[in-house]
Amino acid sequence: VTSRSFPEMATVQQKLHRAAIDNIPLAVHSALNTANLAGLFKPGDTVAVAIGSRGISEIETVTGQCIEFFRSHQLKPFIVPAMGSHGGATADGQRLILEKLGIHEDSLNVDIKADMSVDCLGQLSNGTKIFFSRSALSADHIIVINRVKPHTKFKADIESGLCKMLTIGLGKSDGAAEFHRQAIRNTFSIVVDAAQFVLQQCPVLCGLALVEDGYGELARIDALLPENMVDGEKALLKEATSMMARIPFNDIDILVIDQFGKDFSGIGMDSNITGRHRDIVGDFSMPPHVKRIFVRDLSPGSDGNGNGIGLADVTTRRLVDALDLKKTYMNAVTAISPEKAAIPIYVDTDIEAIDICARTIGMVDPSLARLVRISDTKYLEKIQVSKALKAEVERNLNLTLLNPWQPMAFGKDGNLLPII
Repeated sequence: VTSRSFPEMATVQQKLHRAAIDNIPLAVHSALNTANLAGLFKPGDTVAVAIGSRGISEIETVTGQCIEFFRSHQLKPFIVPAMGSHGGATADGQRLILEKLGIHEDSLNVDIKADMSVDCLGQLSNGTKIFFSRSALSADHIIVINRVKPHTKFKADIESGLCKMLTIGLGKSDGAAEFHRQAIRNTFSIVVDAAQFVLQQCPVLCGLALVEDGYGELARIDALLPENMVDGEKALLKEATSMMARIPFNDIDILVIDQFGKDFSGIGMDSNITGRHRDIVGDFSMPPHVKRIFVRDLSPGSDGNGNGIGLADVTTRRLVDALDLKKTYMNAVTAISPEKAAIPIYVDTDIEAIDICARTIGMVDPSLARLVRISDTKYLEKIQVSKALKAEVERNLNLTLLNPWQPMAFGKDGNLLPII
């Protein structure tokens, strides 16, 4: 097949919701000062600062400033990974994830206590056991730092954020497995019940809630005290959802995703963007209603974890070769989602992969396909679209055509050239 069989493409720039914070250090200190924490601790107290595994904007700066805040009040902070079973469910793996996020013991002059040991604090009325990091429990105070955003697996008043980190993240591997098992019968509403249980039983000082704008930049930093954490997170989820970038088209024939991985989404590609999800607790399909998904590469920041690749229809041999199957399978099994680790059809080149997609969408002429190409599901400012979407681009005041329509560009190796 040659590129002449495929649709002509052009790059489009999206105008997204912009609300970036100008001064991140000032915003962190302002949030913590506004929460009036000073009367809740005394000099010499220890603070466990819980950090997750996601590629959150400016997470290393936020973490560093949070540690600086506690040091300025003569407290003794240390870091605890709060990422469930990620990193292959090992202390070394979780420490490595933090290092890739820019969080190092040396640069922050702080200990990272990455052991996987947990204590069982009790159980909910439905039988869900509550596990919690033993290292975090050893501290006088606990603070969790996380982004509030729509979850890929379920829809509720509270999805991904502080409550999830308090329960699944700080539950380590045992807690993550328990929650996903129980959610099959009880739904993920148990996260809120469990978070309230943890807030009553553990010395949680506050949560630092982060919200990103449509460009993936930090737009809001709020310190939520235990008594208003649940209600505060509900309000922030609505704000995060309203700012979230999306693909501005419905009914896409082929979606090409350049990079896939844990640094973009827990399942590699955010189902809120692709519209596709398979799961034992419920499948769903929502706009943009994609017929075929082709994922090109695994991001280096994913550290070999390809959980979610099962949601793609086609991929490449180079992505499959980059997978750490032990990490991928551990993550998928813990999340009760083995289907998400299933490896789809894979081929040597992008041109072969797109040809497979084009031949399986039910169209006689592939050049008329509604094709969208994105760099990943987090950064959607610049996307490539096929000429079949030309009228929709022209009607949308938030879209600007950046270059002329031209044949899909492949290198001599048969792989797509970068989006420009």
